[in-house]
Amino acid sequence: MNYDVFLFDLDDTLMDFGETEKNAFTNVFTTHGYPNALVDFRDTYRVVSTVLWDDLEQGRITLAELKSERFRRLFLEHGLKMDAEQFGQMYLDHLGKEVHLIEGVASMLHSLKGARIAVLTNGFKDVQLARIAASGLSDTFEAIFTSEEIGFQKPQREIFEHVFKQLQIKDKSRVLMIGDSLSSDIRGGNNFGIDTCWYNPKRKENNGLAQPTYEIYDWKDFQFIRTQTIASS
Repeated sequence: MNYDVFLFDLDDTLMDFGETEKNAFTNVFTTHGYPNALVDFRDTYRVVSTVLWDDLEQGRITLAELKSERFRRLFLEHGLKMDAEQFGQMYLDHLGKEVHLIEGVASMLHSLKGARIAVLTNGFKDVQLARIAASGLSDTFEAIFTSEEIGFQKPQREIFEHVFKQLQIKDKSRVLMIGDSLSSDIRGGNNFGIDTCWYNPKRKENNGLAQPTYEIYDWKDFQFIRTQTIASS
């Protein structure tokens, strides 16, 4: 296929969110007097967070609600007496300071020089913009789209409709959505009728609910898609 527009997810696609989360989680809890929070609370937090992010993708909660609700539930589980809304904002502030590019991302993006590249993320606008700015990659992207700003999230059609309108894209066949999440990135692309690339470095099993056009395990593998695109130009 001849792709000239590449839409990239951000977390766990271009940037290592596991490392970002770990550092931010540790730092904000340490500030509140819990230096061992990673051991004491992180497992519970991940269970709570996974449920809430799934709720977000299904449209059952908003991003604004998720921001504090994940900590409200965590604090309730562990009997912690802290303000979940205030804590949630501090956590986002710490997230915005963490920049951990996945190996091979910079060279992969450089190989796409001449194409249109944008970020499409189910994330908080200020956090994602801060991390991208600190990464030195801001000039790489034509646009950065966040679900918070748009009001819809992947896999909803509306977020893709917004992106296509803003980028003035008429031909869906020339667009490739790339991301690590089957439930949001790949399913969203499937629902909207555009090709997708599943970045799957941990070689997770596909549950069959979403079908990527391509599947890669390392960013070096992405080169074949770009080469194919150039060859068919």
